[in-house]
Order: sequence, then C-alpha cells, then structure tokens
Amino acid sequence: MVRALFPGTFDPIHYGHIDIANRASKLFDEIVMAVYDKPLKTLMFEPDERISLVTEAFRDNPKIKVTGYSGLTIDFAQKINAQVIVRGLRVFSDFEFEFRMALANQRMAKDAVETVALITAEQHTFLSSSTVREIAMLDGDVSSMVPPFVEVALKEKVANMGEQSLPNALRD
Repeated sequence: MVRALFPGTFDPIHYGHIDIANRASKLFDEIVMAVYDKPLKTLMFEPDERISLVTEAFRDNPKIKVTGYSGLTIDFAQKINAQVIVRGLRVFSDFEFEFRMALANQRMAKDAVETVALITAEQHTFLSSSTVREIAMLDGDVSSMVPPFVEVALKEKVANMGEQSLPNALRD
C-alpha cells in the first residue's frame, strides 16, 4: 500500500486543493490530508474548524483520510509511514518553493519519502487560500472557488470578525 501525505494549512480548503487530492487518490492507495496547526502565518480558521471543513470536502472519498499535525512535515510523513508527499503546483514560483522543500526533506529523511507534484487544473491556477479569504472578507462571491459549506463557514467567520478584525488595507 502506498500512503501519500498532502499537507497544508487549508485555510480554507478550496477547489484547487480538492482537485489535487482527488487526482492523487487515483494514483495512491491512501491520501492523508494533514492540516497543519501552527504555521508562521495568520489564519482565519482554528485547526479544528479547518479539519472539519477538509473532512467534509472528502466525506465521499474513502481513500482520503484527514488529520491534524504539528512540527516538521517530513517527521509527520515518517511517523504515519507515508512514502510520498503530494504537492500542487500552480505557477512557476510554486515550483521553486516546492523544489527547495523537496530537497530539504530528502536531506532530512535520507530519501525515505518522495515528493510528487501535480500540476493544477487550468481553472484553478489563480486560486489560493489567501485570495479566497481576501475576497470573502470584502464580501465578494467565492462560490466558484470553494464548496458551499466552506462559503457558509467563510461568511459566518467574516460576520463574527466584525470591522475591528479587518486588516487596515481591507477597511473602508
């Protein structure tokens, strides 16, 4: 059995993530969607909320499991006996970042875990979680970017944040 790890913050999960994971599930026996809990960036959703949204996104795909994790991704990959780390590539700058990460992981894991990059579907090349968050915070339409349950969660989160939580650049 080949277990693949697809790590990320998924804040929030969007159709680009979903497409990569579903395509990877056709290549590997099991995909572990690993939701990182403490990245070095500001997040909109708490780890348990992100895990819940990711779980809902794949409820109909038995090959995809969802869990949270912390620490080094390569350590987590080895802990769960993943042979592969799956990454998605949208643009050339993604390749440069992922290439460096893959090399660092090879160094730390002594070639125990391979990295496989899947090219995003053309219709998702513009998608990023930060783009989705910004559009949602500005009351824009994200219905073509995220599943309906994520859109609802975004609207609720934005409504609960209020004007005080909007970054200065997003205030009137």
